Amino acid sequence: MQATFITLNNEEGSNSMKYLVTGSEGPGFASPMETAEVLENIILPTFDTLVKLEGDKKILAGGLPVGDRAFVFIVEAASNEEVDRLLRTIPAWGVLKWQVTALQTFAGRAAQEREVVKELKKGAQMKSQPQRSS
Repeated sequence: MQATFITLNNEEGSNSMKYLVTGSEGPGFASPMETAEVLENIILPTFDTLVKLEGDKKILAGGLPVGDRAFVFIVEAASNEEVDRLLRTIPAWGVLKWQVTALQTFAGRAAQEREVVKELKKGAQMKSQPQRSS
């Protein structure tokens, strides 16, 4: 799992982070009977779990790319560990490749870039001032 720590305040005032999660690259199937078994025992329970997590507001948004065998969603969690625990509750957890990316808020990144601009301008002003000889 690859993630960086970006902290946000949600409505309740507790710290939380948002993560973009993709589950993909599931196994192929040897027969129609195996396909039916995997769909019934893993994939459909996975949909049920994801719908429940969405209803519980742990998954903020998500779905499947049209025509693809992948799940893509945004999770809100207090820590990397919470995301890991949440993913392990998904029936397809052991058969898919998971990619997790922590998301920084637009406002948080804009504030960071404003500080960079301020420092760059400050440095440029110092260089443009004439040097005094002693």
